Amino acid sequence: MSETVRRIEALLFAAAEPLSAADLAGRLPDGADVASALMVLKDDYAGRGVNLVCVADRWRFQTAEDLSFLMTQAREETRRLSKAAQETLAIIAYHQPVSRPEIEQLRGTALSQQTLDALLEANLVEPKGRRESPGRPTLWGTTPQFLAQFGLKDLRDLPRREDLLVEPPQPHLPPPLAGGGQGEGAPQDESPTPPQPAGPAC
Repeated sequence: MSETVRRIEALLFAAAEPLSAADLAGRLPDGADVASALMVLKDDYAGRGVNLVCVADRWRFQTAEDLSFLMTQAREETRRLSKAAQETLAIIAYHQPVSRPEIEQLRGTALSQQTLDALLEANLVEPKGRRESPGRPTLWGTTPQFLAQFGLKDLRDLPRREDLLVEPPQPHLPPPLAGGGQGEGAPQDESPTPPQPAGPAC
């Protein structure tokens, strides 16, 4: 095992949070081949009880997924997000960077500060600058913690929006009355029924 591999292993083991390749390179001698060393470590830890994984371009050691059932110690339960917060988070994830007025337009309702604060407190969203428009509204996007919490390597791993849409059920129309609802012996309208416009596509 090379000295670079040993040093990276030590840095990752002692780190309080995941480290990027740039973070690691900044703590190693000039010219250290960080990328190759990370691949060596990843292969070395494959199949062990602890694996080296990359989430949002940052590296960390974590318990192997098939052994997660062993982690049964009591711990504080993460507060569940409200429905409004979940909807807001989904809009930000798929439309980022997005402003507050745009979020409200997409949701069709006002965005409360309490909802936004809940997402900020959970470290799931963060400011991404300001839009160059009147009022210069703040733009919002997701954080690396969002990717880590949902097990995504990057935003390209999000489910496609079209895969989340469900075709709405078509209303069941009763059969027309005999004679079109006209009285017996009344003249029948022989003009063809115009085609009905199709409903909007989902």
